[in-house]
Amino acid sequence: MILVRDIFNLKFGKAKDAKALLDEARDLNKKYGFDATRALTDLTGPSYRLVLESQWDSLGKWESSMKEGLGATEWQKWYQKFVPLVDSASREIFSVVD
Repeated sequence: MILVRDIFNLKFGKAKDAKALLDEARDLNKKYGFDATRALTDLTGPSYRLVLESQWDSLGKWESSMKEGLGATEWQKWYQKFVPLVDSASREIFSVVD
């Protein structure tokens, strides 16, 4: 089992806009296998941080869903609305031990 965290450092004041777009993307997430995803926001550390966390049976399953989802026209249209809200991003991938 693996855990993937996509960490987005949002532009100042854009957290509400990003949250609205996440609500819009809910059906897309399910369609491409990202149904075990949750969104987290900061309470400490850098401000305007949004973390999308997902859990997968294997790295291969995550890679397959990413390939299929990122290649979809409807996802790319959604992503073009999300990109202007973000200053930078990073990803962390963990092996779930327990």
